[in-house]
Amino acid sequence: MKSVKDVKKVAKLLSSRQMRDILTKIEQLKDTNRSQTQIMGPVEEDPEYKLIVQANNLTVDIDNEILVVHKFIRDHYAKKFPELESLVLNPLDYTRAVKAIGNEMDLTKVDLRSILPSATVMVVTVTGSTTNGQKLTDEESMIVSDACDMALELDAAKRKILEYVESRMTLIAPNLSAIVGSTTAAKMLGQAGGLLALCKMPSCNVMLLGVQKKTSTGFSSASTPRHTGYLFQSELIQRTPQDLRIKAQKIVAAKCTLAARMDRVHESPDGSFGRNLREQIDKKLEKLQEPPPTKTVKPLPVPDEGPKKRRAGKKVRRMKEAYAVTELRKAQNRMAFGVAEDETGSFDKTKGLGLIGQNSGKIRASVADPRVKAKAPKRHQFLGSSGATSGLSSSLAFTPVQGIELINPEERQKKVKEANDRYFGGGAFLKVGKPKQQQQ
Repeated sequence: MKSVKDVKKVAKLLSSRQMRDILTKIEQLKDTNRSQTQIMGPVEEDPEYKLIVQANNLTVDIDNEILVVHKFIRDHYAKKFPELESLVLNPLDYTRAVKAIGNEMDLTKVDLRSILPSATVMVVTVTGSTTNGQKLTDEESMIVSDACDMALELDAAKRKILEYVESRMTLIAPNLSAIVGSTTAAKMLGQAGGLLALCKMPSCNVMLLGVQKKTSTGFSSASTPRHTGYLFQSELIQRTPQDLRIKAQKIVAAKCTLAARMDRVHESPDGSFGRNLREQIDKKLEKLQEPPPTKTVKPLPVPDEGPKKRRAGKKVRRMKEAYAVTELRKAQNRMAFGVAEDETGSFDKTKGLGLIGQNSGKIRASVADPRVKAKAPKRHQFLGSSGATSGLSSSLAFTPVQGIELINPEERQKKVKEANDRYFGGGAFLKVGKPKQQQQ
C-alpha cells in the first residue's frame, strides 16, 4: 500500500451509507427503554431487533476495516520507525502510538504511558533512540495522521455500537446476559458476528473470543494466561481464585453456548434458563473451592489378649500332630560326636543331614501298655489251639473240567517228589580240578 496516498481509497466503510444509517438509528433509539412485553409478534420481525443484528454484523466489518487501515499505517510509517510494528502488535495501540509520536525523533519527549504498558514504553523508547528510521516529509506525515484519525473513528463507532447492543441485550440474548452480564455478552456477540454465529460455535472456541496476541518485547509472559479473551476478563471469572480460573472459564463457556442456543430459538425470554445455569455454575465453583476432606483419625483397637491356649481336645491333637517334629527331622537335628555328618548342597547352599542314614534300619517295636489293652474273652483265647481242622477250611477244589474235585494234599506232595527224583536222579555235580604248575 505504499503507492496509495489516500487512505479513503482502501478503507471506504466509514463513509458508507450503511454505516451512517445504522449510527443514526442508534442515536435515535439509544435513550429509549423497551421491555420484552412491548415486542409484538416474533422477535425477528421487530425493527429494533433487526437493527441490533445489523449493528452486530457491522462490528465485524469494522474490525476488518481497522486491520486494513493498520496495514496502511505500517507501510507508510515504516520509513520513520520500522521496529515499532514488531514491538506493538495491537492495531489500535499501534495507531495511538504513531499518533502520539508523529514525526518526533527524540522519543524521550513523547509521553506514551497513557497508551502502552510501562515495560513496552521502555522498550519502544530505547529502540527509538537506536533506530535507523528517517524523518517523514510533511505530505507523508499528513497521510499517516489521516489514517490514524480514521482508525480511531472506526474504533469510536464500534464502541458506540457495543454500548447500544449492551443496553438491548435483555431483548436479544437474555439468558446469555444472565450468566456473564450485558457487557461481556455484547462483546462476545460483536466478536462472533451475531447470535446465530455464536450459537454455532463450540465452547472451546467461545473461550477464544477476544483473545490477545502475544507480544515479542522479550519480557516474560508467564503471568498472562494463554487462550483467554472476553470471558476470562468477566467479573464471574475474575472473582474466582487464580489457580481455578482456567477451569472456571471452561465451565462458563459450556453454559454460555447452551444459553446462546436457547436465545436463538427464543425460549425462556425472561432469562430464567440463564439464571438457572448461573446457579449451577456458582455451585460448581463453590465445590471447586472447598478444602479437601480431612483425614479421619481412627481410634486404636480395644486391647484383647485373644482366646486362651487349649491343651487338649480332638482339634488340638490333630493340630499338634500336623505340626509335630517327625522322626526324620529329629535325626537330622542330631549329631554323632567325632563323626562327620553327610551334607547335601544345591546352588550355593549346603545343609547337614545329621544322623539321617546312619542308623541300623531296625525299628523298635512299641511296647503296649497292658493297663490300657483290652482283654479278650477267655472263650476266644483257646480257639485254634487244637490240631483239628477248622470247620471253615475245605478240601474241595473247583476245576473247569470235572467241576467239584476232592483234593488230597499228601497226594500232591508225593507227585512233586516223584517228579524231582526223576529229573535230578540221573546225574551229579562234577568237580573239575585245575592243572598243577610244574616245578622249576
